[in-house]
Amino acid sequence: MLTRKEKVKALLNNRWLVFVVSMWIQSVAGIGYMFGSISPIIKSSMGYNQKQVAMLGVAKDLGDSLGFIAGALSEFLPFWGILLVGVVQNFVGYGLVWLIVTGRLPALPFWVLCICIFVATNGETYFNTAALVSCVQNFPKNRGPIVGILKGFAGLSGAILSQVYHMISSTNNDSIILMVTVGPPVVVLSLMFIIRNVEGHRQARPSDAMSFTFVYGVCLLLAAYIMGVLLLEDFTELTESYMILFSVILFVILILPIIIPIILTFFDKPAYSSVEENLIMSDSQIPESSKSKHDEPEILLSEVESEIETDDEREVKGDGNLNRRKRISQLQTKLFQAAAEGAVRVRRRRGPHRGENFTLGQALVKADLWLMFVSLMLAAGTGVTIIDNLGQMCQSLGYNPRMFVSMISIWNFLGRVGGGYFSEIVVRKYSYPRPVTMAVFQVIMAIGLLYYALALPAAIYVVTVLVGLGYGAHWAIVPATVSELFGLKSFGALYNFLTMAMPVGSLVFSGVLAGRIYDYYAEQQGGHSQPGQDDDALTCTGSICFSTTCGILAGIVLIAVITSLIVVRRTRGVYSHLYANS
Repeated sequence: MLTRKEKVKALLNNRWLVFVVSMWIQSVAGIGYMFGSISPIIKSSMGYNQKQVAMLGVAKDLGDSLGFIAGALSEFLPFWGILLVGVVQNFVGYGLVWLIVTGRLPALPFWVLCICIFVATNGETYFNTAALVSCVQNFPKNRGPIVGILKGFAGLSGAILSQVYHMISSTNNDSIILMVTVGPPVVVLSLMFIIRNVEGHRQARPSDAMSFTFVYGVCLLLAAYIMGVLLLEDFTELTESYMILFSVILFVILILPIIIPIILTFFDKPAYSSVEENLIMSDSQIPESSKSKHDEPEILLSEVESEIETDDEREVKGDGNLNRRKRISQLQTKLFQAAAEGAVRVRRRRGPHRGENFTLGQALVKADLWLMFVSLMLAAGTGVTIIDNLGQMCQSLGYNPRMFVSMISIWNFLGRVGGGYFSEIVVRKYSYPRPVTMAVFQVIMAIGLLYYALALPAAIYVVTVLVGLGYGAHWAIVPATVSELFGLKSFGALYNFLTMAMPVGSLVFSGVLAGRIYDYYAEQQGGHSQPGQDDDALTCTGSICFSTTCGILAGIVLIAVITSLIVVRRTRGVYSHLYANS
């Protein structure tokens, strides 16, 4: 019987606690999704035109996506160190933006503000990398749900932070920038030492499926609650006491998942007895020939190859599993002896196969990686273009941007959770490539964009829901796909490489396409500017401001669908092999 002190220690080493804390960190990590609320404040305070605002959006996307350093640091720095770097960048970057916008610093050149936005949002890559890598390592058998839920909370953070701001908001709109400067660093600093690898693959339980079901339920409850509060705020005038009450309920829902590690630690039976725990083999005891290293010899004997599992596919199964490992070890010992005597042919492999561990350099020569990069560049670049310009889209139609920025965060969240859930069904139940679900969500995005381009009724609602849903799904499906095709060894670097596709697409679609088309129609309407702004701060009104852009983007997303289907065709054999016994 464990003492209370031992139970507390077990709680701190529980993989579900790491997962829940990662969810909380992710719920404040997606500050970039607040840009739709922040950009109109920057535009009005600094007198920028839409093209300049679009370039700030590109700087934000670059910062949010260039995670090479975070990915590289994840291979040797502790996760708390990675999080600390992100905290410093977030505080310094957004702090300088707040000082510039409020006039506490003298007016600085436009490029200085771009750098500040880049540095601030680049801090998110450290939050994302630490949360994702630690949890994927702790839950190697549940990558789809893990990635979907964590990325979902990052997508929902815009709505969560917006709700918190609405509770504490004052007459000064600049305070929203101060909130994102101080709030996320405080949360991350208080939780960062819990994020670590606790050898979660040894903590698998039969109750894990029920635990994931509970988390999914909390996710749906959270999304429905925030949506309900938004609608209530839109149709009625709520007093300050009601806003405080709604915010308290929001925090309670966010805290609910902590029930899982508490129950597993204090009220549930241990996953394994102490004897069984001692019998579990460490990585150093695993036969070397079972590891996916391209510089080690491969012995061509089907009997051994059918028995061996790679590190990220292993699962504790009891005494039978240990006996099988002993048999593997005996067979391999005989084989190496025979190889030394020349009785067995041994050949060196040129590199890992898909489904094994790749380094970033090895993966860069694979067509599958570049096809996913192009698909992500076209579709995710389109999605972030809509997100970055949503504030101006709402203003051009006479709507309040705050509600729609929160709405797209909610549907972004549901897309990520749903993308992870449905893609997991596809691979587990049908052994079909995960990217097929990405193609389906891209079609959903294209429908939303085409609907807005045709200026149909309630177009802003439709494009917000469908683009948020489709865009969000990418960030659940792509990381899980990368970990399956190229392994977990360099997952941080591979994931952060693919996120670079988003700013590449945003640079063209938002910085060049959307901004120029908006300014063109603003000039056609008379070139009037908003009060207090420079003459070049043009304002456009009506659906025409973005309908042409959405029509072009719909065609671009359809090209992404074709690219995703090519990946599906190329990887069918890989997924059939990986999930044949699911």
